[in-house]
Amino acid sequence: MNSNYYAVIMAGGVGSRFWPVSTEQFPKQFHDMLGTGETLIQKTFSRLTKLIPSENIFILTNEKYNNQVLKQLPAVKQEQVVLEPAMRNTAPCILYASLKIKKKNPNAVMVVAPSDHWIENEDAFIANLSQSFAYAEQENVLMTLGIQPTFPNTGYGYIEYNKEDTSAIKKVSHFREKPDYETAKSFLDSGNFLWNAGIFIWSIAAITAAFEKFQPAMYQLFCNGYETYNSEAEKAFIEENYVKSDNISIDYAVMENASNVYVVPATFTWNDLGTWGSLYEKLDKDSNNNAIVNAEVFVEDTNNTIIHTDGGKTVVVNGLDNFIVVDRGDVLLIYPKDKEQEIKKFINIVPQK
Repeated sequence: MNSNYYAVIMAGGVGSRFWPVSTEQFPKQFHDMLGTGETLIQKTFSRLTKLIPSENIFILTNEKYNNQVLKQLPAVKQEQVVLEPAMRNTAPCILYASLKIKKKNPNAVMVVAPSDHWIENEDAFIANLSQSFAYAEQENVLMTLGIQPTFPNTGYGYIEYNKEDTSAIKKVSHFREKPDYETAKSFLDSGNFLWNAGIFIWSIAAITAAFEKFQPAMYQLFCNGYETYNSEAEKAFIEENYVKSDNISIDYAVMENASNVYVVPATFTWNDLGTWGSLYEKLDKDSNNNAIVNAEVFVEDTNNTIIHTDGGKTVVVNGLDNFIVVDRGDVLLIYPKDKEQEIKKFINIVPQK
């Protein structure tokens, strides 16, 4: 394996739309959402080790998930867990991790990957990633993997490239915000738009130069602690200074400003597993299109429903169509699938009662 290859797994999110399974104390990346025997973060780590040495994979997460990371990823040492003392979106933590890696290896090339996505055909994913690494090693570029859209999804941002570009690696012309339905349809009809999956590849030199150019104050803030990184003094510096950084995503901070952004259209099937409905799409179904996880079920007159329980509970259901049924601890959720975006509001409401 190439010792210059690194990965940063983003594992700090709460996954509020997967409540009540995903909670602030135990978010979805630490759950076996698909019933495969591996949690989402375990699947992500395993996938990346096909190309990247395990000791070069860093986990970026909130301080409160440190023990959970070490428990679920026994191959990871404490120094590979990069802890955020405060929630500041994706740009500050990516810069922080990049500078830590730069101090270890200034020739590094890295991928930033979410911890909670579902990827089918991992060999195709590794081939796309290898292609991106090779290009980022040679050129001063910021790269991303774009997903071929299969329907006019209004929940994703889009990446636009030139229609005339026939090369395998395409120059990005624009990042587009989450569109309305008609705009999403027009994107699909155009044929030169990809879903933004939040998977980025770049050399350490390219990403740190981009931060220095587009976010000079943030860059200087984190460079002030450069001498402390990967030492015992690092924690004190980060505890004092991390909270001073802007709350901004990597897309807004860097990607939408840079002119050297390229995209590889993915050849693998992908799902961000953002909602119960997206999970339902990836699960096996019975003859009535019901998806069952960790449950013994007896169903009558029930269709298009996902049923997810703790530890093989027996569930009897009659008369549901297009519903979400989740039993987790002392919470039972029964909710229409077409209103799944509203579920996240209960993560704060229910504990108060």
